[in-house]
Amino acid sequence: MWSQEIIDMLIKGIGETLYMTIASTVLGYIFGLPMGVLLAVTDKDGLSPNALVYKVLDVVANIVRSIPFLILLILLIPFTRAVVGKSYGSTATIVPLVIAAIPFIARMVESSVKEVDAGVIEAARSMGASNIRIIVKVMLVEARTSLITGATIAIGTILGYSAMSGAVGGGGLGDIAVRYGYHRYQTDIMFVTVILLIILVQLFQTIGMYIASRLDKRK
Repeated sequence: MWSQEIIDMLIKGIGETLYMTIASTVLGYIFGLPMGVLLAVTDKDGLSPNALVYKVLDVVANIVRSIPFLILLILLIPFTRAVVGKSYGSTATIVPLVIAAIPFIARMVESSVKEVDAGVIEAARSMGASNIRIIVKVMLVEARTSLITGATIAIGTILGYSAMSGAVGGGGLGDIAVRYGYHRYQTDIMFVTVILLIILVQLFQTIGMYIASRLDKRK
C-alpha cells in the first residue's frame, strides 16, 4: 500500500500545495494590498474620502467574496484556460486562487489600516506629509503587526482553497485526497493528506505569528 510511488506522490503533492499557496498569496497581495489601502483611504472617514471609488471597490469585493470558491473556480475555467492554456493542474489553479484571494486580502488590509491611530495620521499631516507619504511611511508601518497577522490568516485560507480545487483536478494534496480517498476508497491516504494539510497550516500560522510578535512595537 505505502510504496515508494505513493510516498513520492505525497511529496510532490506537498510541493504543489506550497507552490499554489505561496504563489497565490504573493500575487493576491500585489493586487489586494493596494485595493485594501484604497478602501481604507477613500472611505467616508478616510484620508481622502471618495464615495464613488469606495463604492465600486466595495461592491466588487462583496460580489467576489460571496461566490463559493468551487463555483468561482468553475466559472473561471474559460478565463483560466485563456491565461495559462489549460484549466487543470497546480499552475491553472493559481488563477482562481488569486481572484478569490484579492478581495479577501483587501478586506484584511482595509481593517488593519483603519486600526491606525488617527492622531498619528493627523500629526504627519500637520508636518506637511503628502497623502502618499502618510500611507507608505505612517499607515502601513503602524499597521504592520496587524498586516502580518492578516497575511497569516490569508495564507491559511488560500491553502484551504487550494485543497478544495482537488475536487476538479487542481493538483496538490487536495487532488490526492479526492482521487484516492473518495474515488478509490483508500481512506488511509486521505487521512495522511489531511494531516499534512493541518501541519502546513500550523507551520504557516506559527511562522506568521512569530513574525507579527517580533514586529509588535508594544512589546
